[in-house]
Amino acid sequence: MKVFVTGASGHIASAVIPELITAGHAVTGLARSDAAAARVEALGAEVRRGDLGDRDALTAAADEADGVIHLAFDHAAQGAGNLAGAAATDLLAVQSIGAALAGTGKPFVSTNATGGICLAGFTGLLTEDDVLPGGPRVDAENVTISLASQGVRSSVVRLPPAVHGDGRYGFVSGLIDTARATGRAGYCGDGGNRWGSADTHDVAVVYRIALESAPAGARLHAVAEEGIPLRRIAETIARRLGVPVSPTSAEEAEKRFGYLTPFVAMDNPASSRVTRTSLGWAPSGTGLIESLEQDPALVASAG
Repeated sequence: MKVFVTGASGHIASAVIPELITAGHAVTGLARSDAAAARVEALGAEVRRGDLGDRDALTAAADEADGVIHLAFDHAAQGAGNLAGAAATDLLAVQSIGAALAGTGKPFVSTNATGGICLAGFTGLLTEDDVLPGGPRVDAENVTISLASQGVRSSVVRLPPAVHGDGRYGFVSGLIDTARATGRAGYCGDGGNRWGSADTHDVAVVYRIALESAPAGARLHAVAEEGIPLRRIAETIARRLGVPVSPTSAEEAEKRFGYLTPFVAMDNPASSRVTRTSLGWAPSGTGLIESLEQDPALVASAG
């Protein structure tokens, strides 16, 4: 099928687009800059110029496609502390794509984060059956799922905080950057809170299968490792960088971690039992800790 992908120059798309092409799909990727367009073309996809704020462009691209995978999110705004603004843009994008697909029976795979559910108030082990009424990114998830009643085979893939591959680690990359900048790796409290993880290529398989066959209204978890204690992640980073590891108090967390603070403090274990059973998904990629241990670029700074 002809698949339109947003966020096509990003980390997740670098695995999703090749996965789709290998399976015989033709991909058109959204790109807002020349550099992004070059990355999309290098992956073997056609380029559609535009951005998440161009509702007409999103609607037109979705209308021309046989299916849509929505990966884009304004991480720059999130990194600047404007999660609400990034979530609002995401919601508008989902609504624009949904308007084009309503009544067509076409597949639409959107994206949320397990951490988004946690920040919206969920506690405990997150499963695919857990639903919240609203919150940043949760609103876009709920709109996507509601499209199932409007003639769209819609589904949402929830991603864990640590999606890793090719030297990139999701939010763990922020912990690495902080450790390099401050000379020490850290965590909040006793570090017992947990983050789920998955290899990027395993994640790409979830998106492909969801596009091809997920039932309308499905919530899916691309989570290979249910939950790794932050203390263990920080200790691994510290060992690899040759820096000490230390806990961070609630008072100093904001200064140390910036926009990552609420994520570093959250306990976000997530199950993928339903996804594995319903999609036949069997993740086989390297685990997060092993990936960190094997990364040749994750070494102590000279001097």
